[in-house]
Amino acid sequence: MPDEALPDARPDVTLSTIAAQWGRIGCIGFGGPPTHIALLRRLVVQEKGWIDETEFEDAIAATNLLPGPASTQLAIYAAWRLRGVRGALIGGACFICPGLAVIILLAAVFLSSHPPTWIAGAALGAGAAVAAVAINAALGLVPASWRRVGEARGRRIRWVVYAAVGAAASATVGTFLVVVLLACGLIELALSGGVRPPTGPKGWFLGAPLGVVATGGLGALSWVALKVGALSFGGGFVIIPLMQADAVHRYHWMTNPQFLNAVALGQITPGPVVQTISVVGYAAAGVGGALLAALIAFAPSFVFIIAGARHFGTLRTNRVAQGFLSGAGPAAIGAIAGASIPLALAITEAWQVAILATALVLIVGLRRSVVLTLVGAGVIGAMGAALGLPVG
Repeated sequence: MPDEALPDARPDVTLSTIAAQWGRIGCIGFGGPPTHIALLRRLVVQEKGWIDETEFEDAIAATNLLPGPASTQLAIYAAWRLRGVRGALIGGACFICPGLAVIILLAAVFLSSHPPTWIAGAALGAGAAVAAVAINAALGLVPASWRRVGEARGRRIRWVVYAAVGAAASATVGTFLVVVLLACGLIELALSGGVRPPTGPKGWFLGAPLGVVATGGLGALSWVALKVGALSFGGGFVIIPLMQADAVHRYHWMTNPQFLNAVALGQITPGPVVQTISVVGYAAAGVGGALLAALIAFAPSFVFIIAGARHFGTLRTNRVAQGFLSGAGPAAIGAIAGASIPLALAITEAWQVAILATALVLIVGLRRSVVLTLVGAGVIGAMGAALGLPVG
């Protein structure tokens, strides 16, 4: 669409300005979605006044209703709001690419077949703390989701049930977690008076493609990346069980310790956590696999914004969307918490348990920085390896 067709667009904001500012946020955005949202708000609302506060908050609410990485979609939306499709494409790419380049470079170092001892120790140290990060991520999402259900006792009971089902699915059948999230959303939609979930042959239409058993290769990698980018309600850590089940247990692209390392790299690098999929892609098919996985995982976010951003006001108040998220949302929170179980079980060395316990105290108990804790765990692992701790 032409930029001038976008109501209240800002042609005075050049595409080069968007590239520079969104690229800057992509370079310094350590800390995941809360940091990205804060940086975007400071830029487009507080400093430049390009978007008013109410519209920005509405955009946050709307992107949280969509599957995939919400803070990435918010960055794409803000750029789209200023300069239409071209702004969205340039802003989104500049937000994503700095962290993507860094994480692919680190993947090449940490996933090498014979890394130096200190690198192996750093990987095990940072990986050991990842389960604590998952628990912290889930706890951080609980208050807002719990407020959404209101005071009705029945809805609160169902919230607990959905969360428990999501946790159980994440810990046991991660490959089919998307089916569970969809089912919880549709069930709540029906119970809350929205629409009836599909039944009979049509009822299996949504789930059937998710159960396709691929034999591996680029087709399988593409499918895993698509699940991460287009079908993961809750974003962030809900992608972890989706990826672990496929990358480690089904296709054997990487080992459990390597997967822990991939998750840690996704946390300590700037940009969206979903870039963890590029490490999985690197393990599956080198640099080409990393780029393919990232392209497929992020493409739906661009499509959602470019095609649907004009309808965000309607989406936020849409009864069907709200009802679906009331079921899928708590299931996703449970899935994030449940991911901590296979992540913890992936620990291979006894000394890693001490790092995990320390990380739980620092991140969950004392609310210390996730990034600094992971980096510190990596430093301890590297020092321990140099002093003779086993690294596998």
